[in-house]
This record gives sequence, C-alpha cells and structure tokens, in this order.
Amino acid sequence: MGGGYFFLRGEKQESAPMVVERGPQKVSVMSVAEQAVSLKRILPGRVSPVRQSQVRPQVDGIIVQRLFEEGSQVEEGQQLYQIDDTRYKAALASAMADLMGSQAALKTLEARLGRYNELMDMNAVSRQEYDDATADLDSAKAAIAIAKANVDLARINMEYTKVYAPISGQIGRSMVTEGALVTANQSAYLAVITQLDPVYVDMQQSGNEMAGLRRLLQDKGTVPVSLMINEAQEEAYPHQGQLKFFEVMIDESAGSVPLRAVIPNPETMLLPGLFVRATLELGTQNALLVPQRAATRSSDGSLSVWVVDQNNQVSVRPITAQEAYQDQWVVTKGLQPGESIVVEGTQKIGPGAMVDPVPWTEENSKPPSTEKTP
Repeated sequence: MGGGYFFLRGEKQESAPMVVERGPQKVSVMSVAEQAVSLKRILPGRVSPVRQSQVRPQVDGIIVQRLFEEGSQVEEGQQLYQIDDTRYKAALASAMADLMGSQAALKTLEARLGRYNELMDMNAVSRQEYDDATADLDSAKAAIAIAKANVDLARINMEYTKVYAPISGQIGRSMVTEGALVTANQSAYLAVITQLDPVYVDMQQSGNEMAGLRRLLQDKGTVPVSLMINEAQEEAYPHQGQLKFFEVMIDESAGSVPLRAVIPNPETMLLPGLFVRATLELGTQNALLVPQRAATRSSDGSLSVWVVDQNNQVSVRPITAQEAYQDQWVVTKGLQPGESIVVEGTQKIGPGAMVDPVPWTEENSKPPSTEKTP
C-alpha cells in the first residue's frame, strides 16, 4: 500500500504544466496611400412620367364622336372628343336674346332720362320721378352686364363640348365610346395622356449615406446617370441622363431620401412603372482606400482598423469612411498616407501587441487551390 502511494505522488510531480512564451504574431499589412478613384453609386429606380394628364369632361352630355386613335401621339390643343352640343347652342342663343332685350330696354330708359333732364329745367317733373328714371337706367345697365356674363358662360359651355388634349404625349385607350353619357363632376376619366420623352427615374438613397452624396453633388454640380434596364441580360440603356433633384427631408418610414433623375427617352423604351438599376457617376477624386476586410465595425456602426507603428506594435484607430468603393472603404478621417494597417491576422492580436508584419497583396490572400494534380 505504501509503495502505491509514492507511485501516485511521483505521477503528480511529472504532470506539472509547462509555460511557453509566444513571440510576435505574423500579420499581413499594407501601407495606405492616396489613389484616384472613380466614384459611383448604384441604386434601384423606377420610371415615372414627367407629365401625365387625365382627360375629363367639363360639361354634361352624350359623346357623339371620338377623334383620335388609341395609343397614338397627340398634340396639345388637339380635339379628342365631341359632346352633343344641341342644348348648349340653344342656351347660347337664349343668352344672346336676353342681352339684346336688355340693350333695347337701356335705350328706352336713356331716352326717357334725357327728356326728364329737359323737363327738370322747366320744373315739369318732380325730383322723385327724375330719381326713379335714373335708378331704372342703372338697373338696365346692370342687367346688360349680367346678360353679357350669361352669354360668355353659354359660349364657354358650348366650347367645352369639344374636349381637347391638355398636353402633348402618347394617349392610351379610350375609357368611353360614342353614345356614353358623361358629366362634368364624374370621377372616371375619358383617357390618359402620358409624356414619355423625357422620363423621370425615382430612386431611394439611405439617409445615413446621403450626407456624403450631398457633398459630392455640391462639388460636382451635375451628376450623369446611366441605366441598366435588364439586369439578367446586362442590357445597358443607350441614353444618359442627369440627376436633377433630391428631397430635403428623410422619409421617416423608410429612413431614405428620394432622388430623381431625368432621362431622355426618344425611342420610348422606358415605360412608366419599369424597374431599372441606375448608376450615378460621381466623378474622380483622390482618396485613401482601405480594404473592407481590414476594418472592424462596432455595434454603434463606427469603423476601426489596427495600425502598426515603427516599433511593430499595434493599436486600434477609429476611422471615418465616406462610402464604399468596390471592396474598399473611402476613408476621409483617421488615417494618413504612409501609415501601415493590418489586413489579415487581426484575430490573433490585441492592443499593444508586437507583430511580425509581412506585405499584403490580393494574391497571397486568396485561399489555396483545392484541385488535385494528376
């Protein structure tokens, strides 16, 4: 029993842990430098018309004629429909007759007031009779004014029996046929005219990224916009437009800012409602680029990198990125040209750690090939 005891004590002494000191960790680093980059912003968009008008009647009546071909191009002021104008012609004739009667009554009253003026000098009429004649003349002049207004209204209603195109553009299908009854206050429209050249492309930009985009827009002025109309077939739209408008408020529900571009559409390839991919050409500028894999994003959304000093010691440095360029960040604050940052191996280091830096390239960061050599 005693021998077994000493054997166990010896076993415990032989299994004592050994302390191994670790040297500097090998990491891949790169030196940041300014580069000329062509900045672009790719956003989904939807086509909408620059101008669109719903054709509606302004008087009641029966449609007696349609004067356009569905789907054709119409010009502003072109007549589209004819509404039965029989009763409007009669109303105009009646208003003109009332005007003529009022004008005839005015002549009679003017002649009577002229005779009263002569009789007043001889004291042959009373002041009351003279005042009554003057008032009757003023009433006749007012009646003429009302009659003229009624004539104008009747003539306008007569003109409204001819329904004209309010804008130039392509007209769609007619929602009514000959013989249909239309009213001045109806909610249904007769047809829709859409102007298709040019068109708008409406986009949405994240509110967090809008500040950087606004700075670029202020510096550049005009921003060319190109479109991809079929992403599956990579079909590029042949005409380039310009960014014309961005909203001054962020949409609280979506957290984004609406943008709008104007795009030429001479062949009418872009139809309202079409979804497209828009590329905003923001120009070329010198910028510090940092691979996105080298940056760490914290829970509050801020970015940081590991910087290597002259003594091969690392420390965390917060950076500010204006936007993404391909697979890199465009850094505007936090780094200076010539500083070295860790690209690969960040999981093995901590603040103040010593490292063994090796130059980083795209080639040495690729995983080894898994193909077998025959």
